Amino acid sequence: MTLSGPKNKKGPDFRALFRSEPYIKVNLILAGVILLIFAYSGFFSPEKGGYPVVCIHEKLTGQPCASCGLSYSFSLILRGRISEAYQWNIYGLRVFLFFAAQLAMRLVFPVIFIRNSAIRKQLIIYDSAASVLLFLICFLPFIGFILKSL
Repeated sequence: MTLSGPKNKKGPDFRALFRSEPYIKVNLILAGVILLIFAYSGFFSPEKGGYPVVCIHEKLTGQPCASCGLSYSFSLILRGRISEAYQWNIYGLRVFLFFAAQLAMRLVFPVIFIRNSAIRKQLIIYDSAASVLLFLICFLPFIGFILKSL
């Protein structure tokens, strides 16, 4: 005997939520971008070099900028070589932790969003505020570098 009527569903329809909720789409896209950054860092080895992304500032001016060595630093952090990563870029760990925290937030917040429909607006506000605060804390040296060079 087969059932021809609608199935009894428990919980929300995730496909419909993904299509109808931009917050979930944005979080999953950002998580994908961050995973690509980590994959890039894991794929390219500091021993072999050959990173395809070069520092435009250093190419144009001959002077290193605040982000020089971040690719090497990220690669070393992924390999657990924190002290070497610090030598390549003193801000590398700070920026890496920003991306790691953002990845966790992009994966956890959509689950909270789906499960708690009553707090969705507040969650988006908390998410935005936490992301801006994390960004300012982690990227303050870069902001200072840009302002100093103006």
